[in-house]
Amino acid sequence: MTNSNPTRRSPRSQIRNIRFDQLRNYRLPLAGIVSILHRISGLLLFLCLPLLLWLFDLSLASERSFDHFVQISQSWVTRIVLLALGWALLHHLCAGVRFLLLDLHLGVDRIAAQRSSIAVLAVSGSLTLLFALHVFGVL
Repeated sequence: MTNSNPTRRSPRSQIRNIRFDQLRNYRLPLAGIVSILHRISGLLLFLCLPLLLWLFDLSLASERSFDHFVQISQSWVTRIVLLALGWALLHHLCAGVRFLLLDLHLGVDRIAAQRSSIAVLAVSGSLTLLFALHVFGVL
């Protein structure tokens, strides 16, 4: 007697979680990498929000505090932190637009999702490079 239930999966196509020792060999799809980077960039922006608000307040409070802000912003450490925050903002924005389009059921098939993941990485990377050139005084 055979089971005629079409929803039952064969043992070969059964979905299983991976074990901890299999993580080294697991290849995450590009869309998964973009998703994880989106979460990391959002967390980075959230955690650094008090710093950004303090810097914004420092730049607007008075002429003396603005001079202090300019002095702080000349440091290499500050520039690298600003570059990291710039990447976080730009990547979070680009990936957020991608996820909004996915919520509208646009580009949900595998090929379109892969192409949009590549586009997010290319656009956010290019914008971050332009931002880096501006932060370090090349542009």
